[in-house]
Amino acid sequence: MDPNQIAIDALRGAVAAAPGNLDLTRQLTELLSRLGRGDEAESVAKEAATRFPQRRGFQALMAETFFRSGKDNHAAAIVETLLSESGEHAPVDVLLLHTRLQQRRGDIRGAVTTYRDIVEQDEASRDPELESLLGLDDYDPELIPNAIGDDDDTFATDPDDDDGDSDYSADSAAGTAPIENQITDGFETVGGMDGVKEQIRLKILYPLQHAEMYAAYGKKVGGGILLYGPPGCGKTHLARATAGEVGAGFLSVGISDVLDMWVGNSEKNLHQIFQRARRNKPCVLFFDEVDALGASRSDMRRSGGRQMINQFLSELDGVDADNDGVLILAATNTPWHLDSAFRRPGRFDRVIFVPPPDAAARAAILDIHLAGKPTDAVDANKVAAKTDGFSGADLKAVIDATVESKLSDAITSGRPKPITTKDLIAAASKIRATTGEWFSTARNHALYANEGGMYDEILDHLKIKR
Repeated sequence: MDPNQIAIDALRGAVAAAPGNLDLTRQLTELLSRLGRGDEAESVAKEAATRFPQRRGFQALMAETFFRSGKDNHAAAIVETLLSESGEHAPVDVLLLHTRLQQRRGDIRGAVTTYRDIVEQDEASRDPELESLLGLDDYDPELIPNAIGDDDDTFATDPDDDDGDSDYSADSAAGTAPIENQITDGFETVGGMDGVKEQIRLKILYPLQHAEMYAAYGKKVGGGILLYGPPGCGKTHLARATAGEVGAGFLSVGISDVLDMWVGNSEKNLHQIFQRARRNKPCVLFFDEVDALGASRSDMRRSGGRQMINQFLSELDGVDADNDGVLILAATNTPWHLDSAFRRPGRFDRVIFVPPPDAAARAAILDIHLAGKPTDAVDANKVAAKTDGFSGADLKAVIDATVESKLSDAITSGRPKPITTKDLIAAASKIRATTGEWFSTARNHALYANEGGMYDEILDHLKIKR
């Protein structure tokens, strides 16, 4: 008999006899994972976590099992919940898994900062393999202040600057971010999303178009909307179309436009961005991936990140400047990471769920993307019926794949042929909707961390009764 199976059977028997023994359950899940039997490992971990819901060790084990299977979003949802419940006393194994998740998704700076905190509290928790992944092969805990991080003394000044002045120039960074002033594409270029468009009209467009009426009631023109939902569903395009609807300038801000390795420079970058929008109003100021700039302060152990968030909140409030005429939109795929202070009145006080397009919206999106391409009586509604759950980006991928296939045929035959409904359906059958994984994570937050009903729209979309 296979020795591996003998070991598995023995461990299963031991776990059955002592189901509350975390070490035995962990040994069984690790063995199953090593043997490529990830589904079985997940089943064991889930059964234990369900049987002992109050024991965080089993919840952490389930996250570890998901991580080993490459299901990072599932693991992250559990880890974030455990960290939130534990506060400043999170178990080391959970923190280390959090670090590995940060490293795997490319957030090396954040991973190093988290790892530094772990080792600072408990040097026995050092993990040579993780240090190698983070590029800390020569890491010396005695030199922790010199490691990458956001502490007040870390990167406080530019090491090449003798007088301690970082020699920062606003014009060399965020101050020169381009503003688009000739946007002609409005909501007609956005397929579907009628409900979302109407909320934007009420919050942003009508106050600008009927400023005199709002002024009569003492209501300023401005404010913020937070768009959230699966990636690829048109949040950025919708923000740009908002500027096109009213002929406002459009200033798009990414993470790299704000974050800076030197303490204080991120705040300066952010202030310069808001100042540019104020000088060019009416202006739509759009923050993409805003959760990276406004992560929950309760999750931060260093003060540098908190200072940047405080600056962001101050700019939104218009403490030292008038934001009248500055229309602020932000997008995020992970609203549960955003500090709750951003959702207070006068800031991002309108939170809008941008779901994957429904059938009618998918047909509209297909028509928009097919415009100008050679087609032969394409039935967009028929293609839409075959692409349930597809995001706008997924639909574009379907069209791109179809075009590539037709080009290949045209080069071979020497004669171009139009795109047909059959071609699009064939391409769609080979493409997997990318929204499923996001909803797996969002579902957990909507069920177990739905403060004030913020994520009720997710439950409605998934048809889950509250």
